[in-house]
Amino acid sequence: MANGAGPKLNFRGLASARPRGLLGALVRACSDPVSARKQARGLGYPRRAVLRLAPVLGVAALALAFATPALAQTQLLPGVTYQEDVQFTPHGPVAIRVVTGPRPTGLYRLEPALSNETVTGRETLTSMERRLSSQGTAVGINADYFTFSDGHPSGILVRDGALVSPPNAGRSSLGIGADGTLDVRRVRLAGAWRGLGDQRPLNGFNAPPGSNGISLFTPDWGASTPRVPGALVVALSPFPPATPGTDLVGVVADSEEGQPVELAPGTAALVARGAAARALASEAPLGANVTIGLTLRPGWPGVADAVGGGPVLVSDGRPVFSAHERFTTSQLFPRAPRSAVGQLADGRVILVAVDGRQSGYSVGMTNFELAQTMMRLGAVRAMALDTGGSTTLAFDGTLLNRPSDGRERPIATALMVMYSGVYARPPALPVVSPNGDGVDDAQGLSYKVVRPSRVSVMLKAPDGTVGFQAVVSRDPGTYQVAFPPSSPSAQPGALAEGQWTLTVSATDDQGMTSSATRRFWVNSTLGFLRLQPRTLLLPPRGRNVTIRWTQTRAARTTARVETQQGVLLRTVARATYQPGEIAVVWNGIRKDGHTAYGGLYRVVVTAQNALGSVSLEAPLRVRRVAGARK
Repeated sequence: MANGAGPKLNFRGLASARPRGLLGALVRACSDPVSARKQARGLGYPRRAVLRLAPVLGVAALALAFATPALAQTQLLPGVTYQEDVQFTPHGPVAIRVVTGPRPTGLYRLEPALSNETVTGRETLTSMERRLSSQGTAVGINADYFTFSDGHPSGILVRDGALVSPPNAGRSSLGIGADGTLDVRRVRLAGAWRGLGDQRPLNGFNAPPGSNGISLFTPDWGASTPRVPGALVVALSPFPPATPGTDLVGVVADSEEGQPVELAPGTAALVARGAAARALASEAPLGANVTIGLTLRPGWPGVADAVGGGPVLVSDGRPVFSAHERFTTSQLFPRAPRSAVGQLADGRVILVAVDGRQSGYSVGMTNFELAQTMMRLGAVRAMALDTGGSTTLAFDGTLLNRPSDGRERPIATALMVMYSGVYARPPALPVVSPNGDGVDDAQGLSYKVVRPSRVSVMLKAPDGTVGFQAVVSRDPGTYQVAFPPSSPSAQPGALAEGQWTLTVSATDDQGMTSSATRRFWVNSTLGFLRLQPRTLLLPPRGRNVTIRWTQTRAARTTARVETQQGVLLRTVARATYQPGEIAVVWNGIRKDGHTAYGGLYRVVVTAQNALGSVSLEAPLRVRRVAGARK
């Protein structure tokens, strides 16, 4: 919502498309809950979610039916978990995504991100994460409201103590203390400047001045000051970071009328119009010192980073129904996609994204329902963020939720949980089968460090023996770990089958230690899948397609034909096969007895045994030719 308006991950569930039509089942749940459960289950919702369809969706639930979420967790980073759930309400299903991270200290920071590193302009959340990946591994959420036309944030932005955008005095702001404590409050900015004369008011910060106003611009605005006809522009160089509560002294290095000046790092500029321009011209000549004061009121000591948003959702552990902030009823009362940030009593932080405006999948929440949800998730303090199509949640450059626009919307600011420890990426393959058939023979393993570090890498075989080990010094970057191991130090028997474990430990140049663990399976039960022919002509010259593969050990094996989207066409075989070469035949007939349509399909063979499950697949093209239907 604009200001004043509204690599792959194995996450299953809410991130994938859901069939429509659940709302009718929910309405019928009051009179026939058993039938409604069956109907909802048939729509593809998970069993754990369908079980919450109960008679409580009757009269008592018409007020509000959000139960305390019982969420299944996925670990994104050490100490950082991701959860997803669907809540069933009388208004429709609501999809909720929750990221929980440690208190943001040490290797963890909760910090704002600015699109394209400029106050104006917009960028997607996933793009921001990829751009900032050299600084850490991020899981983030959209942050402040913004002007849709140019991406200007509606409220405060402070990074590393320096002001980037001023607060909106009518809305809440989120401050992040150096000790990891979140502080939600309303603040306003007071500014003043003094040259050779008396102190004068500063009317704006990183925003064009009014007809008789004066604004300070820093390099966070962009490469140069905006073009303001008739304005006087005074360049200050050098100029310190715009830290509130300190005297900021700069030297007048240049002066222009109506023309932009460059905003290089370590500089700033005053842009004035009307009466303020006349005062600036007389009191800030070339070479003079100009002192600028920026004051947040009330004071905000200890706050290193801050971001705008609002309204406040939870205060002292209680949900806030009406915060009396500068928002319209159309922003607060409709059910819509919602975003929020909060802190639990033990200091952990939570990022919450609620999908909405998608009938049959997720209808969204009102602002007060979001406040209740944050309280029930354990937040003792929480603040809402931008809503609507801006609601996005992402990890390491991959989107986790389903934005209501149908695609990811570029936004102005984001709020990131940044982890600066060693990060091992998920293995490219859950199962590797190094049997020489050219399919899944090698594993893709890698890790990332963001500071110079001493790194220990260890690969353990299923029996606990060390298959590979190395201790190396690494500069910031991403590094590959070969599997099967190619190092001369790799021990014999390194390709033992079963579950392997990759452990990466690091100590960085600041003495901070971290570690990451990834597991994957080696299973060569299946190999050498091939189809004869690879194009099946149907009918009348149809002939069978023979599906062949080899097994190195006994397994319960299934061979099936599916569409490219995974819809089952026919189960060709399901049996326990002994080691050797196996061949089964499919005659082109679907499970309903009709001949398959022409198109591209896939043959999937899956074997299950004590080593787990392993699958191979191969493409199969079916062509229908002239003749009578079978």
